[in-house]
Amino acid sequence: MKNNLFYLDKRFYIVTGAAGLLGRQHCEAILSAQGIPIAVDLNQDRLIEMRDELKEIYNIDFPIFACSITEIGQLEQLKLFLQKSEIVISGIINNAAINPTMKDDGQTNQLRLENYDLQQWDLELDVGLKGSYLVVRTFIDDLLSHDHKGVIVNISSDLGLIAPDQRIYRKRDLPEALQSVKPITYSVIKSGLIGMSKYFSTYFDGRIRSNTLCPGGVENGQDEEFLKKVKNLIPLGRLAKVDEYKGTLIYMLSDASAYMNGSVLTVDGGRTSW
Repeated sequence: MKNNLFYLDKRFYIVTGAAGLLGRQHCEAILSAQGIPIAVDLNQDRLIEMRDELKEIYNIDFPIFACSITEIGQLEQLKLFLQKSEIVISGIINNAAINPTMKDDGQTNQLRLENYDLQQWDLELDVGLKGSYLVVRTFIDDLLSHDHKGVIVNISSDLGLIAPDQRIYRKRDLPEALQSVKPITYSVIKSGLIGMSKYFSTYFDGRIRSNTLCPGGVENGQDEEFLKKVKNLIPLGRLAKVDEYKGTLIYMLSDASAYMNGSVLTVDGGRTSW
C-alpha cells in the first residue's frame, strides 16, 4: 500500500464543517485512503454521530472537536487538544460555510442583492473567508514540520468561477421582489477562496502546497423544476452524486499531486466549459 501514490500514510487532516453534507464525504475519503481526519464543526452532537457511524465502517477512531473557526482562541484550544494527543497535522480542508436560507416578509426576499442583511453578510464572510485564513494561520508550524509537504485544500465552487444563473431559481407567478436568488455572498466567498489558495501557494515558497477544489452542485432532494433547469446547464446532464468528489480530494491531499500548487481543479460535469 505504501507504494501507492494515493496512500495517505496515517497522516492527519483537519476538515472544517465536517458534520455537513460534503464534510462527511471528505472525512470518508481520507479514511478510505488510510489517512485520519480531524473533524471540526460547531455541532458536537452531529460530530459524535458521524464519528460513531464512520468508525463502524472503517474501524478507525479519529478525533472530533467542536469549535468556531472564526474565533482564534477556540482554534488555539483545538491546537492544544491535538498537541496533548501528540498529533501534528499534515493538511487542512477548508470546507466550512454557512448556507443561507431564504427569508421574506411577504414583500421582499432578504437574499436579494438590494435587500441583503449586512449582519448575515458579515457572518458568512467570517466563516467562509476569515475562518479559512485563521485555521491555516493557527497550524502553519504543523504544516511546515514534516519531511513531506503540508497541504491546504480550499473548497470553492463552480460558482467561484462563473456567475450564478439566477434564472434557475425563479418561480412562476412570484413578484420580482420575492424571487429567490443565489446570494452575492456565495460568489464573493467562493471567488475569495481561490485567491486565498493562490496566495498561500506562493507565500510559503513551495514548502506548503495550496490548491482549490471547485465542485459543482450535489443532488440533495431538490425539487424537480429546479433539477430540470440546472441539468440543462451541465454537459453531463446531472448534478453530482454526494460521493463523487472523494477521489479528487484524495488525489489533492496525496503525493499523487506532489507537483500541484496554486491550481484550481474544477469538477462540475462540464458546467464551466460552456
